[in-house]
Amino acid sequence: MARRFRGSGIYKVDAKGRVSIPAPFRRVIEASDPDWTEGQRPSVVVVHGPEDRKWLEVFSMEAVNEIDQQISRMQRASEHRRRNEDLMFGQVVELQVDDDGRLLLPQKLRDQIGLASEAYFISAGDYFTIWNPETHKAMGGFDPDYDDPRVHLPPLAGP
Repeated sequence: MARRFRGSGIYKVDAKGRVSIPAPFRRVIEASDPDWTEGQRPSVVVVHGPEDRKWLEVFSMEAVNEIDQQISRMQRASEHRRRNEDLMFGQVVELQVDDDGRLLLPQKLRDQIGLASEAYFISAGDYFTIWNPETHKAMGGFDPDYDDPRVHLPPLAGP
């Protein structure tokens, strides 16, 4: 990956569910979308996960393509592959960044994580997470009970 997401901050969510993406994040999204060209809208993949998960993960297209490759290398029909397929193919939505640098988060996703007027963005290298600021503070930024199936993904190929 050419660039990584870095930083965190609280951003306003408007009444339609649009939230501005920090400008440095937008540059990473553009650079990491192989289909993006100047004047076009870059895409991201938002992983919402199961209904009780209280955060969203936003992956660049390059990062999600790497995960897709890792899943394809797993044993077909294995429990670990099925769980990863469910999360990374079934519990996602692909969105485009609008011309003003915003994501329009569907109401279902806003309801799932309790977003109202503010969203907390925090970087995680090749993706970033979106939280209700109060939930992030209360949970310390992660859910110790969440069993992430991606821990079973095979390693990426070396350089």
